[in-house]
This record gives sequence, C-alpha cells and structure tokens, in this order.
Amino acid sequence: MEALKWSLPVALSFAFGALYVKFLTVHPLKMSWLLLATTLAFVALVAVLAAGFRGVKLVIAIALALAFTLAGYTAMTRAVLSREDPRPIPELTRRKDDPGLGHTAVVYFTHGEPETYDPIGWINQFNEFDEQEIPFVPLLARPYFIQALRQKYLQVGRSDHRKMHGQMVNSLERAFRAAGDTTTRFYLCFLDDDPRPDAAVIQALNEGATRIVVAEVFLTISNHTAEGEELIQALPLEEYGVPVAFTGPLWDSTTLQGMFVHRANAHVGQADKSRVGVLLVGHGQPDEWDEEWPTETEQEIGFRENVLRLFEADGYRKENLSLAWMEFKEPKPAQKVEEFVQNGVEQVLYFSAAISADSIHSQYDVPALVAQARVPDGFPLTNLGAWNDDPIVIQAIKAKIDAQMD
Repeated sequence: MEALKWSLPVALSFAFGALYVKFLTVHPLKMSWLLLATTLAFVALVAVLAAGFRGVKLVIAIALALAFTLAGYTAMTRAVLSREDPRPIPELTRRKDDPGLGHTAVVYFTHGEPETYDPIGWINQFNEFDEQEIPFVPLLARPYFIQALRQKYLQVGRSDHRKMHGQMVNSLERAFRAAGDTTTRFYLCFLDDDPRPDAAVIQALNEGATRIVVAEVFLTISNHTAEGEELIQALPLEEYGVPVAFTGPLWDSTTLQGMFVHRANAHVGQADKSRVGVLLVGHGQPDEWDEEWPTETEQEIGFRENVLRLFEADGYRKENLSLAWMEFKEPKPAQKVEEFVQNGVEQVLYFSAAISADSIHSQYDVPALVAQARVPDGFPLTNLGAWNDDPIVIQAIKAKIDAQMD
C-alpha cells in the first residue's frame, strides 16, 4: 500500500511533464483536448499530494514530483525532436542504360514552409545543428520555441510560401516558353516542405531528363543550400550519365537588386523620394553560425548594401536608407524606423529583403518588429514584402538558369 501511495504521484508528475510538452507542440486542432489532459494530470497530482502526505513526507513527495515532472518533460521533448521526416522519396525506376528523352529538367529548389503549422523543418534544423555541434536553443527550451512558431501560424492563419513559389515556378516556365524553349520541364521542391529536392530529381530522372539544372532560389550560400545539394549529390546521377548543375543563390544578381528600387518607385509614385525612408530587413543568424557559414551574413550584407546604393543613385537620401535584422543581430527594425522619423521622413517602406516568397517571417515576424517603433499615430509604415512573383525576380532566376544551360 505504501508503495502505491508513492508511485501514484511519481506517475502523475511524469505524465504531467510529458503531456505539457505535447500541449506546447501539438497541432492546433489537438490543443484543446491536450490542454484538458494536462490540466487533469496536474489537478490529480496536487490532489494526491495534498491528501496523502504531511510534514517531511510532503516535502519529499513534492521534490519527487518536480523531479519526475522534469523527467517526463525531458523524455517527451526528446521524443518530439526525434520525429522522422515523413516526406516520401519515390523509387528511381529509370534503367541505367536509358539515354532519356533529350530534355533539360529545371529543379526549382527553395526553402519551403508548410502551409499550416508543422514543426518538422525546425526539428530537422535542431538535429542538424546538434550533429554539427553548433549551439542553438537549449534542449529543454525547444518546446517553447516550437510553441512560438505555432502561435505565429495562429496569428497569421496560414503561410502563403508554398502557394507563392508555385506561382513563381509557373511564371518561370512561361518566361522560358515565351523565349522559344518548348522542351525544358520544371519541378518545384523544398528543403522544409514536400517534395524534397532529391525526390524532385528522381522524378525528373524517371521522366527522361538528360540534363538537370538546380535553380537555387535562395539569397545566400548557407547550410540550407548545402543541405539541398547534399541530398541531390547523394543520388547516383553519374551512373545514369545525367549531368547536374547548380545555379547558386541570387546574392550577386544585379537584376534582383534592381527589383527593390522598381517596387519602391511604383509605390511612392510622384512623392518626394528624399522624404521616404527605405529599410531592408535581413534574416540574420547567430554569431556562432558565422564561423561555420560566413557566406550567409557576408552575402546578405553585401547584397543589401548594393541595393541601398541603387536607391541613393535613384534620388533617395543616404541618411534615410538603412539595413536592419530580423533576428540574432543588431540593429532591429524599430530602431532604424525611429531614426528615419527623426530625420523628417514622411513614410517608411520596408522589405523582407532575404525572403524569397511570402512566409511567416514576412507575414508576421518582420511587420511585428517594425510595429514596435515609436512613431506618430497614423504614420505610414508600408510592408513591401518578400520577393514574390515579381517579373524582375523571375528574370533574375531565369538569368541564373540560362547561365548554366549555356
């Protein structure tokens, strides 16, 4: 009987810790019943402690409960983070002596983001950095990180990232057809959504491609581009005699740099450019990551500085042009917006300069950071967004592909 008395709070506290992690990380449609289960486990634990223990035994029981709550929390955290990537990889059915059909396959590869909440992309990222011994969010804080991601989805409703990239790859195909290319085929794939880049390459091989060009629709060379390249290069492409080329990201694209000025000018119209502030918000990465991937920060800064030079040459005032960071680095957007206002600007335009298509970052994170600026009521803060399906963006991507095809 005494053993049962002590085992009950142990079991309840372990269950409470585990259920709490599930509540923090589960899909929104399952939040309600998990909140109920977590609450019931906690209430039952408190009731058992209050009814069954007194004095020193109560202190010991509470200490045990705290220890096993942490144990349950830790065990479930590890279970959540060990979740397998569910994205299917098709079977490679093409024979090695099959010469193919003679066409080029363009594999349009970009970051990706699930339309609705799914933390698998961040789970993969956590695991990758653990393997590389790159410090990031501590293990026990990761459920809260995932909960914050879920909260952003709840605020925004959905991410338009996948939909926008679908539009972009369709526009890219139309641009090729308009230029007289009737044979190149296009395959959309994502690092953190379905299909994966290796799955898209397998599909292209199965459909007879004799050459593959991977269009890397990212801004910089980073761990993201490296992951995609590793997945593709792990395939036995040489055995099939199919060459693969990578376009590289778009940090050095002067065409893409010019898009920002064109979009801003279309918005301001006949307004005095000298009274307009322009803020290019970069993504940012921890300083520790710069040791592993210095190109991420170097290219992101260099690209945006080139864009600001184009704005200055177009008539915007240098003191009303600036860079900011979404996370990990300084300055943050609000600080620069307040400086613009002090300079007497009449409106501020801001871009999610490193984001290829609408996403939680451009739909929620960056606008929320800009909104923290202390500005007069009604002051116009205009979000000009991510790159998206802009004809100039499509030209920039096509130029990278053309360079490899030529």
